[in-house]
Amino acid sequence: MKLLKKKRKMTKNKHVPMRKCIGCNTSFDKRELIRLANADGIAVIDGEGNLSGRGAYLCKDMDCLEKAIKRKAFARAMGVNMTTENAESLRREYKDYAENSEVSE
Repeated sequence: MKLLKKKRKMTKNKHVPMRKCIGCNTSFDKRELIRLANADGIAVIDGEGNLSGRGAYLCKDMDCLEKAIKRKAFARAMGVNMTTENAESLRREYKDYAENSEVSE
């Protein structure tokens, strides 16, 4: 007698894009990170993820932003030389964006 095997449907795991935070160097789901883009030599937050050009990702933790500024990670990842003025404006913008995105999740 021949045994018939039931075919099981194999469930496909959906691919989750992973990105690495340039501050703490830890991999996360892309949607958990904040994307920064190079806009004419200035790092700006890309909330929609649709700005063209080089980009980098950071955790929503302010410590990661400070580490990235201190280690000059923006120059390596995006080709942006971070001046004091740029760093201060990015800190303000980043803090506002991180607080507002926490509420929407």
